[in-house]
Amino acid sequence: MKLIDRPDYLNMLLSAQGTPDIKVITGVRRSGKSKLLEAFADDVLRANPRANIIRINFNLLEFEPLTEYHALYRYVTRHHVEGTANIVIIDEIQMCDNFEKAINSLHALEQYDLYITGSNAFLMSSDLATLFTGRTFQIEVLPFSLSEFARYHELSQPDEALDRYLSEGGMPGSYLYSDEKARFAYASDVLDMLILRDIKQKHRIRNTEQLARTCDFLLDNIGNIVSLRSITAGLCAAGLKMSEKTLANYVEYLCSAFLLYRVRRFDIAGKKYLSSGDKYYLVDHSFRYAKLGTKKLDFGHVYENMVAIELIRRGFEIYVGALYKKEIDFVAVRRDEKVYIQVSDDISSETTFEREISPLLKIRDAYPKTIIARTRHETTDWEGVKVIDIARWLMGLEDWL
Repeated sequence: MKLIDRPDYLNMLLSAQGTPDIKVITGVRRSGKSKLLEAFADDVLRANPRANIIRINFNLLEFEPLTEYHALYRYVTRHHVEGTANIVIIDEIQMCDNFEKAINSLHALEQYDLYITGSNAFLMSSDLATLFTGRTFQIEVLPFSLSEFARYHELSQPDEALDRYLSEGGMPGSYLYSDEKARFAYASDVLDMLILRDIKQKHRIRNTEQLARTCDFLLDNIGNIVSLRSITAGLCAAGLKMSEKTLANYVEYLCSAFLLYRVRRFDIAGKKYLSSGDKYYLVDHSFRYAKLGTKKLDFGHVYENMVAIELIRRGFEIYVGALYKKEIDFVAVRRDEKVYIQVSDDISSETTFEREISPLLKIRDAYPKTIIARTRHETTDWEGVKVIDIARWLMGLEDWL
């Protein structure tokens, strides 16, 4: 498989090298975690050829004897080399029973630089503090961005890249298949493994149909305001009865496994969170096509999903803004930066443009305000609101703050 550099993630790993933290690389399945660690190991050896890298990949049969935590601990300690950096890299750590006992013991020795990846269902952010006694440094790896997709396929024109990315998505494993049906089958298989194996195994779920239907409902309602009550009602109308408590658990499992991102609504004028529904965005839009097809393709919501994930990728916290019964697609916050964003497929008509810009013009503070849309033009300014082409923005070609 063709590889491309992912310098942002790699630099995060390199900056954490040698710290006493347990480095945990998380993210949805097949997003490139293992390939990132391979690139990291190569960089370490280039800088320090004497470094001792102890690499364990539980996907390989040769490491099956280490799936008991005492055996894993003994293997690592027997491969320790005095007088140099000892770097331990373990893929699919959850395949070792009681893996946290081995990792905590190795960490306590203060002789190893520890890096681990695993199934997202078993290395959830909420679990790390209870699994490991040492401090953890977490890096969440997302599927390919549009700019990474363009580099992989050697595409230089933003519009051409976005047209392909719209249908192919950011899961790099799917790029090996030239046929669209085969690519969607790949994404569907990844999603089914996530649901039916990882989450089911972790949480001992018996009724897999309820979990799968919950997932399908949320995929079908990406970018819509939904509540547990509305989801329950929708599933009930489709012939599947479920309590709100059970539903809440399933939604939490899907979010904790990095498949979906919950975005809360925030009252801009009242400066408080709203309890009347949230939005959910998908880690990669190809999963939606794979499960639900493309017949009812809603470009506006797909673009909105792309922008949400790109903002997360760039380190922003995001909220849905509510202002005087109007909605702002995103309030994006990163340290002392804040920006208000509307996302649209087509703003060529006066009516659509007015609908998108009017909520932004009602905001009275001085933070930047932006419309991101499929304009196919250079950035313009309308009464202080930047209007940016989504392809150029996703490619990182626009100075938008």
